Parts: sequence; C-alpha cells; structure tokens
Amino acid sequence: MSHMFIHKNFENLEKIASENSSNYISAKPFPSIVFDNFFEAELLNKILEDFPKNIDKIGNEYNNKAEKKLSLNDAEKLSITTNNFINYLNSAPFVKFLKILTGIEETLITDPYLIGGGLHELKNGGHLNVHADFNQHPKMKLDRRLNILIYLNHNWKDNNGGHLELWDKEMKNCEKKILPIFNRLVIFSTTDYSYHGNPEKVNIEENNSRKSLALYYYSNGRPTSERKLGLHSTIFRKRPGTEDVDGNLEFKKIIGKIYLKSKKKI
Repeated sequence: MSHMFIHKNFENLEKIASENSSNYISAKPFPSIVFDNFFEAELLNKILEDFPKNIDKIGNEYNNKAEKKLSLNDAEKLSITTNNFINYLNSAPFVKFLKILTGIEETLITDPYLIGGGLHELKNGGHLNVHADFNQHPKMKLDRRLNILIYLNHNWKDNNGGHLELWDKEMKNCEKKILPIFNRLVIFSTTDYSYHGNPEKVNIEENNSRKSLALYYYSNGRPTSERKLGLHSTIFRKRPGTEDVDGNLEFKKIIGKIYLKSKKKI
C-alpha cells in the first residue's frame, strides 16, 4: 500500500484515538466526533475525480417522501483508488483506532458487502430525513455499531444546505449541524436513539452534488442497554413543526410500492 493511501498520521492513530476518546464518549446528543483534514487530500481528490457520473444508472436510487439520494455499494463498479481506500478503512490498524476512540468493548467487524454504505450522492433537492439506522446486518446478522462518513465537497457553503444534523432522543432539538465539507470525517455510534440525517434539501447548481463515502462497523452482540426496540429497519422521525414521515411501518404504508426504487436488491 503506497503512502498515498495511508492516513498522514498513521503511526499516531492510537494516540489520536486515546486523546479524543473521552470527547467522543461524552459528546451530545450521542457519542460522536468530527475530524477535519484527517486523510491525505491528494487521495480524496482522486476518489472525487473517480466518482461515477452515472450512479443513477449503475447504483441505487431512492426517491420518496423520506429520502431523495443515490448510492453505489458495488465494489466491482468502484475505482481501484476508492476500493483501496475502503480496504484501508476496513484494515486492522484503522479498526483498532475506531475501537480505542469509541470505547466499544466488543470486537468490531467490517462489512465487505458495504450494505447501505459506499458512495452517496445528493443532487439539487436531495435530502435524507432524520432517522435511526437499521440495527442488524441483513446478511451477517451482526449488530450495527458505528458509522463513518467522509465528505468530498469542495467550496461547500452554508447556503448549499445538506448539513448532517444530530438530534436528541426526544426529537425536540437538533443539537449539532455539520457542514459536509471536503476531507471532513464524522464518526458516531449507532443505537436506537442516534437520530441523524440531512433533512434540509441540498441547494446547488445542477452540475454539482453533495458527495460522501460511508462505512459501517458491526459487532457480535452489544450492551443490553442499547437493545430497547429489538431488531428494526430504518426508523424515520418527524421533526417538530414539519410533515416528515414518522416511524418505519407507517413509512412503508405511506410509500407503498415506491418505498425502494432500487436498481439492485440486497
């Protein structure tokens, strides 16, 4: 693996994790952290350069009341650079960094299938309502524990929207709004109450889009305190004063057959 693929502070990863662990664990509204300029800019620029222009044709398209987005999680359709980077993020040293940072005691397990992950793209008007993520991997039957999001957007301004919002468990307040700027890494723990999304519609020129790379990490078992709702798919939550979709069963009932307009089934 060339130096280009390695985090510029690779030898300091454990130190970075240890120094930031208490901040991560005590973060509100749920354990999370934001790192800027975490990876080599040259590498992320290459991934951006390789970002497919036709995800709507070769990937998955979601277009309903709760979400309007595109994604691509097929490794065979990703560039060599993108695949090498994903493999690095799934490597033992990086997973060890995540384990030290988050304080998760169970062994973290990566997902070679990139279920729900991979490249994400939101064009003008794109959005993803606030939600709690599905909590079990559909193939491996493991517990979902962590999300990492890496943003790839140069010159992204507040008025372009698409902020990642972190909401409290009562769904009364958005406690954090994170601008999806280039080389920003967001890591957060996924539980039944880690409500997040980018519900405000992206506002950009037609030839631009909000791009990111997402990876999820799992474990075999989790603390019982985090198992309040049993197994569930994505649960969308309604923001106060909006007409957002609420719940997952209601969501499927409302959307019906257009719930998932996907080119490929899991």
